[in-house]
Amino acid sequence: MNKKIQRSLAVASAATLIFGVSAVSSAGAAQKTVYLAFQAPLTGPNALTGQDELTGAKFALSEYNATNPTVKVELVLADDQGDPTVAGSLAPGIASNKTIIGLIGPAYSGATQASLPAYKAGGLAMISMSATRVSLTDKKAPVNGFPIFKRVVANDKFQGPALVRYATKGVTSPKVYLVDDISAYGAGLADYAKKTITAAMSAGKDSVPVNTSDYTSVVAKVKASGANVVIYCGYAPDAAKFVKALRDGGYTGVFASGDGTLKADFPVNAGKAAAEGARLTAADVPFENLATAAQMVAYTKLTGIKVPGTYVTSTYNATNIFLTCIKQGSITRPGIQNCITNGTFKGIAGDTIKFDRYGDIIGGAAVGAFTIKDGKIVYGGVA
Repeated sequence: MNKKIQRSLAVASAATLIFGVSAVSSAGAAQKTVYLAFQAPLTGPNALTGQDELTGAKFALSEYNATNPTVKVELVLADDQGDPTVAGSLAPGIASNKTIIGLIGPAYSGATQASLPAYKAGGLAMISMSATRVSLTDKKAPVNGFPIFKRVVANDKFQGPALVRYATKGVTSPKVYLVDDISAYGAGLADYAKKTITAAMSAGKDSVPVNTSDYTSVVAKVKASGANVVIYCGYAPDAAKFVKALRDGGYTGVFASGDGTLKADFPVNAGKAAAEGARLTAADVPFENLATAAQMVAYTKLTGIKVPGTYVTSTYNATNIFLTCIKQGSITRPGIQNCITNGTFKGIAGDTIKFDRYGDIIGGAAVGAFTIKDGKIVYGGVA
Protein backbone atom coordinates (compact mmCIF):
# COMPACT_ATOMS: atom_id res chain seq x y z
CA MET A 1 0.00 0.00 0.00
CA ASN A 2 1.44 3.37 -0.94
CA LYS A 3 1.96 6.17 1.62
CA LYS A 4 -0.76 8.39 0.15
CA ILE A 5 -3.39 5.66 0.58
CA GLN A 6 -2.08 4.81 4.06
CA ARG A 7 -2.34 8.44 5.13
CA SER A 8 -5.85 8.77 3.70
CA LEU A 9 -6.97 5.66 5.57
CA ALA A 10 -5.33 6.88 8.79
CA VAL A 11 -7.16 10.20 8.56
CA ALA A 12 -10.46 8.50 7.74
CA SER A 13 -10.13 5.96 10.54
CA ALA A 14 -9.24 8.64 13.07
CA ALA A 15 -12.27 10.67 12.06
CA THR A 16 -14.40 7.56 12.64
CA LEU A 17 -12.81 6.88 16.00
CA ILE A 18 -13.54 10.39 17.19
CA PHE A 19 -17.28 9.75 16.84
CA GLY A 20 -17.39 5.94 17.19
CA VAL A 21 -15.09 5.38 20.12
CA SER A 22 -12.97 2.30 20.66
CA ALA A 23 -13.04 2.26 24.41
CA VAL A 24 -12.08 0.70 27.70
CA SER A 25 -14.94 1.96 29.81
CA SER A 26 -16.27 1.90 33.36
CA ALA A 27 -18.86 -0.60 34.48
CA GLY A 28 -22.04 0.39 36.29
CA ALA A 29 -24.28 3.40 36.02
CA ALA A 30 -21.99 6.31 35.32
CA GLN A 31 -23.49 9.77 35.61
CA LYS A 32 -21.15 11.31 33.07
CA THR A 33 -18.93 10.12 30.22
CA VAL A 34 -15.78 11.97 29.20
CA TYR A 35 -13.18 11.06 26.60
CA LEU A 36 -9.40 11.05 26.52
CA ALA A 37 -7.70 10.80 23.15
CA PHE A 38 -4.68 8.52 22.77
CA GLN A 39 -2.42 9.55 19.88
CA ALA A 40 0.47 7.37 18.72
CA PRO A 41 1.50 5.17 15.78
CA LEU A 42 -0.82 2.16 15.85
CA THR A 43 -0.11 1.02 12.29
CA GLY A 44 2.88 1.37 9.98
CA PRO A 45 6.58 0.72 10.59
CA ASN A 46 6.56 2.31 14.06
CA ALA A 47 3.33 0.69 15.25
CA LEU A 48 4.98 -1.28 18.04
CA THR A 49 5.67 1.97 19.91
CA GLY A 50 2.02 2.94 20.05
CA GLN A 51 0.79 -0.58 20.69
CA ASP A 52 3.15 -0.93 23.67
CA GLU A 53 2.15 2.45 25.04
CA LEU A 54 -1.55 1.78 24.59
CA THR A 55 -1.33 -1.13 27.05
CA GLY A 56 -0.16 1.32 29.71
CA ALA A 57 -3.14 3.60 29.10
CA LYS A 58 -5.61 0.71 29.09
CA PHE A 59 -4.18 -0.75 32.28
CA ALA A 60 -4.39 2.58 34.10
CA LEU A 61 -7.98 2.90 32.94
CA SER A 62 -8.78 -0.67 34.07
CA GLU A 63 -7.57 0.19 37.58
CA TYR A 64 -9.69 3.35 37.51
CA ASN A 65 -12.71 1.31 36.40
CA ALA A 66 -12.26 -1.04 39.35
CA THR A 67 -13.01 1.86 41.72
CA ASN A 68 -16.53 2.08 40.26
CA PRO A 69 -16.18 5.80 39.47
CA THR A 70 -19.13 8.09 38.92
CA VAL A 71 -17.45 9.60 35.86
CA LYS A 72 -17.01 7.17 33.00
CA VAL A 73 -13.84 7.59 30.92
CA GLU A 74 -13.31 6.21 27.44
CA LEU A 75 -10.33 6.29 25.09
CA VAL A 76 -10.43 7.70 21.56
CA LEU A 77 -7.66 6.08 19.51
CA ALA A 78 -5.89 8.34 17.02
CA ASP A 79 -3.37 6.56 14.79
CA ASP A 80 -0.85 9.09 13.49
CA GLN A 81 1.66 6.42 12.32
CA GLY A 82 4.38 8.53 13.93
CA ASP A 83 4.21 10.66 10.79
CA PRO A 84 3.99 14.47 11.13
CA THR A 85 1.91 14.76 7.96
CA VAL A 86 -0.67 12.28 9.22
CA ALA A 87 -0.63 13.88 12.68
CA GLY A 88 -1.25 17.32 11.22
CA SER A 89 -4.29 15.95 9.39
CA LEU A 90 -5.69 14.16 12.43
CA ALA A 91 -5.33 16.91 14.99
CA PRO A 92 -8.03 19.35 13.78
CA GLY A 93 -10.71 16.64 14.02
CA ILE A 94 -9.67 15.67 17.53
CA ALA A 95 -9.42 19.30 18.62
CA SER A 96 -12.90 20.08 17.32
CA ASN A 97 -14.55 17.21 19.21
CA LYS A 98 -15.47 18.93 22.46
CA THR A 99 -16.28 15.65 24.23
CA ILE A 100 -12.52 14.98 24.31
CA ILE A 101 -11.15 16.75 27.39
CA GLY A 102 -7.49 15.67 27.24
CA LEU A 103 -4.94 13.88 25.09
CA ILE A 104 -2.43 11.18 26.05
CA GLY A 105 0.41 11.73 23.59
CA PRO A 106 1.44 12.20 20.93
CA ALA A 107 4.19 9.60 21.17
CA TYR A 108 6.62 11.11 18.65
CA SER A 109 8.22 14.55 18.61
CA GLY A 110 7.56 15.30 14.96
CA ALA A 111 3.92 14.26 15.28
CA THR A 112 3.60 16.40 18.40
CA GLN A 113 5.02 19.47 16.68
CA ALA A 114 2.66 19.02 13.73
CA SER A 115 -0.34 18.62 16.04
CA LEU A 116 0.30 21.62 18.27
CA PRO A 117 -1.42 24.35 16.23
CA ALA A 118 -4.77 22.56 16.29
CA TYR A 119 -4.55 21.55 19.93
CA LYS A 120 -3.47 25.01 21.04
CA ALA A 121 -6.41 26.52 19.19
CA GLY A 122 -8.73 24.02 20.86
CA GLY A 123 -7.25 24.41 24.34
CA LEU A 124 -6.72 20.65 24.57
CA ALA A 125 -4.31 19.62 27.34
CA MET A 126 -1.67 17.08 26.25
CA ILE A 127 0.67 14.83 28.24
CA SER A 128 3.20 13.01 26.10
CA MET A 129 4.70 9.73 27.24
CA SER A 130 7.67 9.75 24.86
CA ALA A 131 8.09 12.94 22.81
CA THR A 132 11.57 14.06 23.89
CA ARG A 133 12.51 16.91 21.53
CA VAL A 134 13.79 19.83 23.60
CA SER A 135 12.07 22.55 21.56
CA LEU A 136 8.61 21.31 22.56
CA THR A 137 9.15 22.85 26.01
CA ASP A 138 11.57 25.61 25.03
CA LYS A 139 9.99 29.04 25.53
CA LYS A 140 12.31 30.48 22.85
CA ALA A 141 11.45 27.89 20.18
CA PRO A 142 9.31 29.08 17.24
CA VAL A 143 6.97 26.11 17.79
CA ASN A 144 6.55 25.04 21.40
CA GLY A 145 3.72 23.50 23.39
CA PHE A 146 3.06 26.26 25.91
CA PRO A 147 0.63 26.31 27.66
CA ILE A 148 -1.08 23.00 26.83
CA PHE A 149 1.83 20.56 26.40
CA LYS A 150 3.37 18.50 29.22
CA ARG A 151 5.54 15.37 29.19
CA VAL A 152 6.39 12.76 31.81
CA VAL A 153 9.81 11.87 30.34
CA ALA A 154 13.22 13.51 30.37
CA ASN A 155 13.87 15.52 27.23
CA ASP A 156 16.84 15.06 24.91
CA LYS A 157 18.87 17.64 26.82
CA PHE A 158 19.21 14.83 29.38
CA GLN A 159 19.09 11.83 27.07
CA GLY A 160 21.78 13.08 24.64
CA PRO A 161 24.58 13.24 27.25
CA ALA A 162 23.38 9.99 28.87
CA LEU A 163 23.53 8.25 25.51
CA VAL A 164 27.12 9.37 24.94
CA ARG A 165 28.14 8.33 28.46
CA TYR A 166 26.61 4.89 28.06
CA ALA A 167 27.91 4.39 24.50
CA THR A 168 31.49 5.12 25.53
CA LYS A 169 31.45 3.39 28.93
CA GLY A 170 34.42 1.06 29.25
CA VAL A 171 35.78 1.95 25.80
CA THR A 172 39.47 2.82 25.79
CA SER A 173 40.13 6.06 23.86
CA PRO A 174 36.63 6.27 22.38
CA LYS A 175 36.26 7.60 18.85
CA VAL A 176 32.62 8.40 18.20
CA TYR A 177 30.90 8.61 14.81
CA LEU A 178 27.49 10.28 15.17
CA VAL A 179 24.67 9.65 12.68
CA ASP A 180 21.13 11.06 12.69
CA ASP A 181 18.09 10.48 10.48
CA ILE A 182 17.24 14.21 9.96
CA SER A 183 13.85 13.74 11.67
CA ALA A 184 12.64 16.19 14.33
CA TYR A 185 13.51 13.60 16.95
CA GLY A 186 16.76 12.25 15.51
CA ALA A 187 18.34 15.58 14.65
CA GLY A 188 17.34 17.01 18.03
CA LEU A 189 18.83 14.10 19.98
CA ALA A 190 22.02 14.30 17.89
CA ASP A 191 22.39 18.01 18.69
CA TYR A 192 22.51 17.27 22.42
CA ALA A 193 24.67 14.18 22.03
CA LYS A 194 27.14 16.21 19.98
CA LYS A 195 27.61 18.70 22.81
CA THR A 196 29.00 15.92 25.00
CA ILE A 197 31.39 14.52 22.38
CA THR A 198 34.70 16.31 22.79
CA ALA A 199 36.97 17.14 19.86
CA ALA A 200 39.32 14.35 20.95
CA MET A 201 36.43 11.86 20.94
CA SER A 202 34.88 12.85 17.62
CA ALA A 203 35.48 10.61 14.61
CA GLY A 204 32.89 12.27 12.39
CA LYS A 205 29.21 12.98 11.84
CA ASP A 206 26.68 12.25 9.10
CA SER A 207 22.97 12.62 8.43
CA VAL A 208 21.03 9.93 6.57
CA PRO A 209 17.32 10.46 5.75
CA VAL A 210 14.57 8.25 7.16
CA ASN A 211 13.75 5.24 4.94
CA THR A 212 17.22 5.06 3.40
CA SER A 213 17.66 1.64 1.82
CA ASP A 214 21.42 1.63 1.19
CA TYR A 215 23.85 2.49 4.00
CA THR A 216 26.98 1.52 2.06
CA SER A 217 28.42 5.04 1.85
CA VAL A 218 28.00 5.88 5.54
CA VAL A 219 29.42 2.49 6.54
CA ALA A 220 32.48 3.26 4.44
CA LYS A 221 32.84 6.64 6.19
CA VAL A 222 32.58 5.02 9.60
CA LYS A 223 35.28 2.48 8.79
CA ALA A 224 37.57 5.10 7.25
CA SER A 225 37.18 7.31 10.32
CA GLY A 226 38.60 4.71 12.67
CA ALA A 227 35.54 4.99 14.95
CA ASN A 228 35.14 2.41 17.69
CA VAL A 229 31.73 3.77 18.75
CA VAL A 230 28.80 4.57 16.46
CA ILE A 231 25.83 6.48 17.88
CA TYR A 232 22.67 6.51 15.79
CA CYS A 233 19.90 9.02 16.51
CA GLY A 234 16.74 7.84 14.79
CA TYR A 235 14.04 5.20 14.83
CA ALA A 236 14.13 1.40 15.06
CA PRO A 237 13.34 0.47 11.43
CA ASP A 238 16.31 2.43 10.07
CA ALA A 239 18.54 1.60 13.04
CA ALA A 240 18.04 -2.09 12.25
CA LYS A 241 19.10 -1.61 8.64
CA PHE A 242 22.06 0.53 9.63
CA VAL A 243 23.51 -1.79 12.28
CA LYS A 244 23.14 -4.77 9.94
CA ALA A 245 25.01 -2.86 7.22
CA LEU A 246 27.72 -1.93 9.73
CA ARG A 247 28.24 -5.53 10.84
CA ASP A 248 28.08 -6.85 7.29
CA GLY A 249 30.70 -4.25 6.38
CA GLY A 250 33.08 -5.50 9.07
CA TYR A 251 32.56 -2.87 11.79
CA THR A 252 33.13 -4.50 15.19
CA GLY A 253 32.85 -1.55 17.60
CA VAL A 254 30.02 -0.37 19.84
CA PHE A 255 26.66 0.47 18.29
CA ALA A 256 24.46 2.71 20.44
CA SER A 257 21.16 4.48 19.94
CA GLY A 258 18.38 6.24 21.81
CA ASP A 259 14.79 5.55 22.73
CA GLY A 260 13.60 5.64 19.13
CA THR A 261 15.42 2.34 18.62
CA LEU A 262 14.39 0.71 21.89
CA LYS A 263 11.74 -1.57 20.40
CA ALA A 264 11.36 -5.35 20.59
CA ASP A 265 11.39 -5.56 16.80
CA PHE A 266 14.81 -3.87 16.51
CA PRO A 267 16.85 -7.07 17.12
CA VAL A 268 14.38 -9.05 15.03
CA ASN A 269 14.74 -6.77 12.00
CA ALA A 270 18.48 -6.26 12.42
CA GLY A 271 19.16 -9.93 12.95
CA LYS A 272 20.23 -11.44 16.24
CA ALA A 273 23.96 -11.34 15.47
CA ALA A 274 23.97 -7.74 14.20
CA ALA A 275 21.96 -6.40 17.14
CA GLU A 276 23.86 -8.29 19.84
CA GLY A 277 25.47 -5.94 22.35
CA ALA A 278 23.75 -2.79 21.06
CA ARG A 279 23.54 -0.16 23.79
CA LEU A 280 20.27 1.77 23.97
CA THR A 281 18.91 4.52 26.20
CA ALA A 282 15.38 5.68 26.94
CA ALA A 283 13.80 8.13 29.34
CA ASP A 284 11.93 5.19 30.82
CA VAL A 285 12.17 2.46 33.44
CA PRO A 286 10.57 -0.92 32.62
CA PHE A 287 7.05 -1.26 34.00
CA GLU A 288 7.77 -4.69 35.47
CA ASN A 289 10.55 -3.17 37.60
CA LEU A 290 8.10 -0.81 39.29
CA ALA A 291 4.70 -2.52 39.32
CA THR A 292 3.63 -4.75 42.21
CA ALA A 293 3.27 -8.49 41.67
CA ALA A 294 -0.51 -8.08 41.75
CA GLN A 295 -0.36 -5.32 39.14
CA MET A 296 1.76 -7.49 36.84
CA VAL A 297 -0.73 -10.36 37.12
CA ALA A 298 -3.57 -7.96 36.30
CA TYR A 299 -1.60 -6.33 33.46
CA THR A 300 -0.89 -9.71 31.85
CA LYS A 301 -4.49 -10.81 32.27
CA LEU A 302 -5.70 -7.62 30.58
CA THR A 303 -3.17 -7.48 27.74
CA GLY A 304 -1.88 -11.03 27.33
CA ILE A 305 1.66 -9.59 27.61
CA LYS A 306 4.13 -10.90 30.21
CA VAL A 307 6.96 -8.46 29.48
CA PRO A 308 5.71 -4.90 28.87
CA GLY A 309 7.32 -2.91 26.07
CA THR A 310 8.87 0.54 25.97
CA TYR A 311 7.22 3.55 27.62
CA VAL A 312 4.46 1.57 29.32
CA THR A 313 5.53 3.17 32.61
CA SER A 314 5.39 6.73 31.29
CA THR A 315 2.05 6.10 29.53
CA TYR A 316 0.61 4.65 32.72
CA ASN A 317 1.79 7.74 34.62
CA ALA A 318 0.46 10.16 31.99
CA THR A 319 -2.94 8.46 31.94
CA ASN A 320 -3.17 8.46 35.73
CA ILE A 321 -2.52 12.19 35.88
CA PHE A 322 -5.62 12.74 33.74
CA LEU A 323 -7.61 10.23 35.81
CA THR A 324 -6.53 11.90 39.06
CA CYS A 325 -7.80 15.23 37.76
CA ILE A 326 -11.07 13.65 36.67
CA LYS A 327 -11.51 12.07 40.12
CA GLN A 328 -11.03 15.53 41.61
CA GLY A 329 -13.88 16.85 39.49
CA SER A 330 -12.05 18.32 36.49
CA ILE A 331 -14.15 17.19 33.54
CA THR A 332 -13.80 20.13 31.14
CA ARG A 333 -10.86 21.19 29.02
CA PRO A 334 -10.14 24.30 31.12
CA GLY A 335 -10.54 22.29 34.31
CA ILE A 336 -8.14 19.58 33.16
CA GLN A 337 -5.63 22.19 31.99
CA ASN A 338 -5.72 23.96 35.34
CA CYS A 339 -5.41 20.72 37.29
CA ILE A 340 -2.42 19.43 35.31
CA THR A 341 -0.65 22.78 35.34
CA ASN A 342 -0.99 23.35 39.08
CA GLY A 343 -1.27 19.85 40.49
CA THR A 344 1.26 17.51 42.11
CA PHE A 345 1.02 13.84 41.17
CA LYS A 346 2.59 10.51 42.05
CA GLY A 347 4.19 8.15 39.53
CA ILE A 348 4.15 4.38 39.86
CA ALA A 349 7.66 4.50 41.35
CA GLY A 350 6.40 6.75 44.15
CA ASP A 351 8.09 9.70 42.48
CA THR A 352 6.61 13.19 42.57
CA ILE A 353 5.46 14.60 39.25
CA LYS A 354 4.97 18.34 39.02
CA PHE A 355 5.43 20.31 35.84
CA ASP A 356 7.34 23.52 35.33
CA ARG A 357 5.79 26.43 33.46
CA TYR A 358 6.69 25.07 30.03
CA GLY A 359 5.78 21.41 30.55
CA ASP A 360 8.81 19.45 31.77
CA ILE A 361 8.89 17.56 35.07
CA ILE A 362 10.55 19.67 37.76
CA GLY A 363 13.77 17.90 38.71
CA GLY A 364 13.86 15.84 35.50
CA ALA A 365 13.24 12.12 35.03
CA ALA A 366 15.36 8.99 34.80
CA VAL A 367 17.14 7.90 31.61
CA GLY A 368 17.49 4.12 31.52
CA ALA A 369 20.33 2.05 30.03
CA PHE A 370 19.48 -1.06 28.02
CA THR A 371 21.46 -3.70 26.11
CA ILE A 372 20.48 -6.24 23.48
CA LYS A 373 21.45 -9.68 24.76
CA ASP A 374 20.57 -12.86 22.91
CA GLY A 375 17.96 -10.99 20.88
CA LYS A 376 16.22 -9.46 23.89
CA ILE A 377 16.21 -6.04 25.56
CA VAL A 378 17.82 -6.15 29.02
CA TYR A 379 17.54 -3.24 31.46
CA GLY A 380 20.78 -2.25 33.15
CA GLY A 381 19.76 0.58 35.47
CA VAL A 382 19.98 4.34 35.07
CA ALA A 383 22.36 5.56 32.34
